[in-house]
Amino acid sequence: MQHRALGRSGLRVSRVCLGTMNFGTDPQAPTPEPEAHRIIDTFLDAGHNLIDTADTYRGGTSEEVIGRAIARRRADVVLATKGAAPQGAGANHRGLSRAHLTRALEASLRRLRTDYIDLYQCHVPDPDTPIDETMAALDDFVRAGKVRYIGCSNFTAAGIISAQWAAQRAHGTPFVSLQANYSLIARAIEAEIVPTCQEHGLGILAYSPLGSGLLAGRYQRGTRPADGSRLAQWAAMPSPMARAFVTGLLAERHFDIADEVTNVAAELRTTAPTVALAWLRSRPEITSVILGPRSSDQLTANLAGLAFDLPETISTRLNAASQCTVSPAANGQHHAT
Repeated sequence: MQHRALGRSGLRVSRVCLGTMNFGTDPQAPTPEPEAHRIIDTFLDAGHNLIDTADTYRGGTSEEVIGRAIARRRADVVLATKGAAPQGAGANHRGLSRAHLTRALEASLRRLRTDYIDLYQCHVPDPDTPIDETMAALDDFVRAGKVRYIGCSNFTAAGIISAQWAAQRAHGTPFVSLQANYSLIARAIEAEIVPTCQEHGLGILAYSPLGSGLLAGRYQRGTRPADGSRLAQWAAMPSPMARAFVTGLLAERHFDIADEVTNVAAELRTTAPTVALAWLRSRPEITSVILGPRSSDQLTANLAGLAFDLPETISTRLNAASQCTVSPAANGQHHAT
C-alpha cells in the first residue's frame, strides 16, 4: 500500500482516507457501531492508516465510535478530526476562536479516548475571527502535545495564504493539509486552490470523490432524488446554500459527465464508481482520497476501484469530458464533510 507525505511534513498517510460521517450510535445513523468497527478493521488490515472524522458528525457520536474501535490499534492510525461547527447555543460555542477551539479539542479528545490528535483541522473558515488568533491557538495545541499537525477544510486560496502567513509571522505551526471537494464533476479547485496548496506546502484530501453519488449512478436525469437520500435531505434544508448545492449538482452537464463515466465502465467491463475513483487516484495533486462507506462491502468495492489503473487514453477522454465544469454551487466547497 502506497503512502505519501502529507504536504510539507514528515507525516505519511495512505492514499486512501476513511471518512466516517455515516458512523454513529443513534438509530438513524447510516452505519451502526458494529458495522463501523468492521469497516475500520477492514481498512486498517488492508494497510491504510488515515481516518477522518469531525466533532459535528452524528452529534459527536462518530468520534465516540472511532475511539472505541481504535483503542487497541491507536499507534496504527493517523487520526484526523475537525472543529468549528456549533457545539452549543452560546455565541462562543462555534467558529475558530481560541475559546471555542480549546473547548472543541478537549471534547474531541474525550470522545476519541486519546491523548492527541494526529491532524486537527479547521472545518470551515470563520470570517469573524482574526486568522492570527486561530493559528496561534492551533500552534499552542501543537506545543502542548495535544495535536501533531494542523490542517483546514473548505478554505479558499486566499484563506490558505492568509493562514500560512499568520503562522510564519508568529514563527508558529503552518497548515499541512486541505480537505476539498474534488471529482470529475467538481474540478474548480484546479484553477487557484491546487497551485496555492502546492506553493504553500499543503497536501490535498479529496472528499465527495463520487460527486455525492451522482457518478455512482444514484440519481437520474430529470428525476427528483429519492426520499431519504442525502440529496433529498439537503434539498429539504432551510439553508439556501444547501438547496443551491443540490441544484448545481444535478445540472445537465454533470449528468453528461456521469453518462460518459458509465460508458467507459461498460467498455472496460467494470463499474462507474471504479472509473471515477481510478481517475481521481491518478491525479498527482491529490494526496489521499476520502471514502465514506456505509458498509464493509462498500468499502471493499471502493478500495478495489482505487486500485484500478485507467488506460491513458481513457484518462484523456475523461479529462476532456469534465475539464470545463466550473459550477460554483456544485464545485465550490460545501460543508458536509
